[in-house]
Amino acid sequence: MPGIDEMMEESQLLMDMAIDVMKKDFAAVRTGKASPALAEGIMVEYYGAQTRLKDIASITAPEPRLLVIQPWDQSAIKSIEKAILASSLGISPVSDGRVIRLPIPELSEERRKDMTKLVNRRAEEARVEVRNARRDANEAIKKAQKNSDITEDDMKLLTDQVQKMTDKAVETINKILSDKEAELMAV
Repeated sequence: MPGIDEMMEESQLLMDMAIDVMKKDFAAVRTGKASPALAEGIMVEYYGAQTRLKDIASITAPEPRLLVIQPWDQSAIKSIEKAILASSLGISPVSDGRVIRLPIPELSEERRKDMTKLVNRRAEEARVEVRNARRDANEAIKKAQKNSDITEDDMKLLTDQVQKMTDKAVETINKILSDKEAELMAV
């Protein structure tokens, strides 16, 4: 069943990608802790082009509530400050001319709840992506059975395998979500 094997691998890959993208999105969601992922994706006007912050500066978290951004080109400091202020981070940068410090404030209870809703919505999007991969795989299996490429027993076996892959992926999503929720609600 060469075509079916590739389809199963592709379905697993799609499910894994949905989880990976969700993890990256979660890394950018602000908790009370400093994480370089918070600022990496900020777009900075750099020599007339929009450039990701992580491509023009090093971003470190030397303390739990502090990010330090050190541009490789000192002339970019003003542009970086402006980009941070314009971003959705909601943090005011503190610059000494060489490095930019971002003190991460405590999140209010209301902000924590908003962030929890956001990560729940993102997790549901990941679950939908996983279910879409399952649907596509099941349709391909049914089509293969209809074309007599596989037997009815093989179809049942393959759809069970796809369901197990789906259940495992959804379980992983739920685990990551509950960890992120606990991290967000921790004071």
